[in-house]
Amino acid sequence: MAMILCIETATKNCSVALFEHGSLLQLKEQNSVDYSHAELLTLFIQQVLEESKITFQDLDAIAFSKGPGSYTGLRIGTSTAKGLCYSLDIPLISISTLKAMALRISESYESRLFCPMIDAKRMEVFAGIYDNDNNEIRQIRADIVNEETYIDYLNKRVLFFGDGAIKCKEAINNKNAKFIEGIYPSAKNIGSLSYQKFLNKEFEDMAYFTPYYLKDFIVGKKG
Repeated sequence: MAMILCIETATKNCSVALFEHGSLLQLKEQNSVDYSHAELLTLFIQQVLEESKITFQDLDAIAFSKGPGSYTGLRIGTSTAKGLCYSLDIPLISISTLKAMALRISESYESRLFCPMIDAKRMEVFAGIYDNDNNEIRQIRADIVNEETYIDYLNKRVLFFGDGAIKCKEAINNKNAKFIEGIYPSAKNIGSLSYQKFLNKEFEDMAYFTPYYLKDFIVGKKG
């Protein structure tokens, strides 16, 4: 048996899902510009368990989206996942936010390559490139997007998606570049990846794990 609670807080979407043997049982999520993760995350966790008639003691692992993404969102998700794992004495599983996005889209859309993008403000995005088998073709980077940024991959069809993709459409401007709107990270995306890691016993060290921020956090000056 593998009952895994999955948490996604890397972007504006606060999302919690429960999986059994990699199959989705329950999902709660809210995509809000207010970044209400601190208020919603524990509430969603409780609702998902209650509606599935599952207790915390029935869980076998906690999986969470490790980034890249919002600094504050990742900290909230990671600390919640660590706290649950520590109190329940169960394993901690981390999943790449972009890899999970790419896997989900590749199951629904046809393309040679998949490029999930998370908005990192202005013309910068967190992005990676994956093939049809969810292999990482280009490592995750913080890209400042212009016409040349992905030119080495645009000799074939590339599907761009995520909350950072649409703002890059005019800058990329290539016949092989296709764009999908309305795609964001979700806890439902990390179920199969977390189940595979569970079977392989690929767990994180709770004492030393930190989220994949990719960029240093910079505190803005008050006006």
